[in-house]
Amino acid sequence: MPSDDVIWRPSPELVEQANVTRLARRLDAGDYRALHRISVEEPERFWPAVVEDLGIAFSRPWDAVVDLSRGPEWARWFVGGRLNVARVCVHRWAAERPDEEALVGLYEDGGRESLTWSAFSRETARVAGALRELGVGEGDRVAIFMPMCPAVAVASHACAEVGAVQVPIFSGFAAPAIASRLQDSGAKVVLCADWSLRRGRRVEMRATLEEALAGGGHAVEHVVTWERERRAWPELVTRQPGEPAPVEVDSEAPYLIAYTSGTTGRPKGALHVQGGFLVSIAREVAYQTDVKPGDRIHFATDMGWIMGPWTVVGGCAAGATIVFAEGAPDWPHDRLWRLVESERVTMLGLSPTLVRALAPQGDPQADLSSLRAICTTGEPWNPDPYRWLHERVGGGRAPIVNVSGGTEVAACFLTTVITEPVKPVALGFPALGMDLDVVDAEGRPVRGEVGELVCRRPWPGMTRGIWGDEERYLDTYWRRFPGIWTHGDWASVDADGYWFLHGRSDDTLNIAGKRIGPAEIESAAIGSGCVAEAAAVGIPHEVKGEVAWLFCVPRPGTEPDEATSAAVSEAVASELGKAFAPARIVWVRALPKTRSAKIVRRAVRARALGSDPGDLSSLENPEALEEIARALARAR
Repeated sequence: MPSDDVIWRPSPELVEQANVTRLARRLDAGDYRALHRISVEEPERFWPAVVEDLGIAFSRPWDAVVDLSRGPEWARWFVGGRLNVARVCVHRWAAERPDEEALVGLYEDGGRESLTWSAFSRETARVAGALRELGVGEGDRVAIFMPMCPAVAVASHACAEVGAVQVPIFSGFAAPAIASRLQDSGAKVVLCADWSLRRGRRVEMRATLEEALAGGGHAVEHVVTWERERRAWPELVTRQPGEPAPVEVDSEAPYLIAYTSGTTGRPKGALHVQGGFLVSIAREVAYQTDVKPGDRIHFATDMGWIMGPWTVVGGCAAGATIVFAEGAPDWPHDRLWRLVESERVTMLGLSPTLVRALAPQGDPQADLSSLRAICTTGEPWNPDPYRWLHERVGGGRAPIVNVSGGTEVAACFLTTVITEPVKPVALGFPALGMDLDVVDAEGRPVRGEVGELVCRRPWPGMTRGIWGDEERYLDTYWRRFPGIWTHGDWASVDADGYWFLHGRSDDTLNIAGKRIGPAEIESAAIGSGCVAEAAAVGIPHEVKGEVAWLFCVPRPGTEPDEATSAAVSEAVASELGKAFAPARIVWVRALPKTRSAKIVRRAVRARALGSDPGDLSSLENPEALEEIARALARAR
C-alpha cells in the first residue's frame, strides 16, 4: 500500500459500507484490483453481477453479454435484452418511495421547487404522452434546450419513455450553434424553456430557438415550451393522464446524441444507447462516488455537457435526490457553498477550473459537513487548488473522487477509488470494466513516463459512433492503433500503480524536442501565488521548434506588472527547468471557457497565431478572446 504523498485514507467503516465492497463480495474479489481484473477479463460474469447488484431490471433478459462479431469498434452489449431507462430511473422509485423528494430546483432569483418521486413519475409520463400525441416514436430525435431545473430531468426521461433519442443542447448556445445541432441530428421536436436567468440577466431561450429555426434546413415540426415563471408545461402536457407507459426497447436502441465541439467543421454527435449508457453510468455513480438511495447530489453542470445526463441518469438510477441550480455556480461567488449547506448535499460535483476560480475568493463560510464525497472532472488538476478543495471544502474527510472520461466514453476511464488511499491530483486507477494502458508512439506499453492513454477492449457505455459519420468515428479513435481505442490524453502510471493525466495530446507542447503537457506549466505558474488561472499554449519557434506562451489571470490584489511576470517565469523555471520557462506572459482578466468551465486552449492559441479557432459555439465568454487579442496588440 502506498505511503508517500497520500492525502486521504478510507476508514474501516467506510470500506465496510461502500457499494463497491458489496459488489466485490458478490464476485468473491478480495480488493479493488482483483475486482477490476474480473471486470475486464470476465465481462460475462462481471456485468450481470452489476445489473443484479444495482437492481437494474431488464424486461427481457439478454441472450449474450457482448457481441464482438463486427470487431471491437462496433461491440454490442446485453444483446437481445429489452428495458427502458425511465422505468429503471423514475417509475421504479415512484413505486418504492413515492413520497420522498426526488428533484429540487434552486432558481437564481431565490425560488425553490421540489418534486417527489411520485410527482416526478407523473410529470415524466405526461410529457411522454405529449410527445406521443405529436407523433414521436422510437428512434425519433427530440432536442432539449432548457436550464438546469427539475423539468430538464422530466424532459430527459420522457424521451426515454417513448424510445426517442434525446439531443441535449447547451442552455447558453446562440442561434447558429443550436441550428447546426438541430440540422445534424434531424430533431423532430424541441422541448424548450421560454427564458432563464444567468448572472442576474434574463436569457431569452425560446426567442433564441426561434432565431435558430428561422434559417430553415431542419426537421423540427413542433416546439413544446416550459414556462419558467409558472414552472409549468403547456396544456398539451397537463391534459395527459400521467400514467407511466414506458416502451420496452432493445438494449442497443439509440438513447442520446451528445455533442462535443470539434476543432474545425461541424461538432461531433456521440451516439449512446439505452442499455449500455444506463448500466455504465449507474455503475459509475454507485461504485465510484458511492451514492446510495436517499443521498442528495448536485453537479455544477449543464445538460449540454455529458455530466448533465450523467447526473440525471446515474443519480436517478441510484435513487438519490438531485439538486439542480439555474444559472452560474459562482454568481454570487458563495452560491455553491450555500447550496450545499441549505440542501445538505452529500455528493458535490464540479470541475478543477471552477475550483481555481472560486479559491481566490476565500474559504467557504457555509456548513459543508454533509459532504461525503466530491466528484471532479473536466481537466487535469493543479496541486494547490486540489489541496484547497480537499481541506477547505471537504474538511479533509470527504475524498475527492477525481474521474476522467469523455462525451464519447459516456462514463469514465480513470477514477479515484474510495476504498483505497488517495494521492493528490491522481486519478487513482482504471474504472471497472476499462482495460486501459499507456503506450508510446509505436503502441508499446510504457510505465514511469508519459504516453498516450488507450483502451484495449470495448465497454458498454462506449459511443456507438459519431452520428451520421462512421468514418470520422473510426479515424478519431480506432485507426492510430488498429483495434485499440486512442483517447487523445497524455497519461502516466507511477510506481504504486496510480494513474495521472497530463492534458490532451493535441494540446501538448514540444519544446526543444521535449514534450510537456500544458497543465504542468500552468500548475507551476499558479504555484507562484500570483496567478489565479492560466493557459499555456505552444507557439512555433525557429530554433526550439516551439516555445510556451502563458496567458494568466492574476490573483485578486496582484498587480500584473513586469516584476510579477518575472516571478511567474521563475516559478515555472524552478519547477520544470529553464527550458520550459514561458517565452511570453500575457495578463488577461479572463480565459475563454465553456459552460462546463473548461479552458479552451486551442482558441487561445489560434488567437495568438491569428489562425482559425474552429468551432467556438460552446464558449460562454467569447469576449475573452477579444481581450486576448487586445492584450497581445498592446504588448507588441
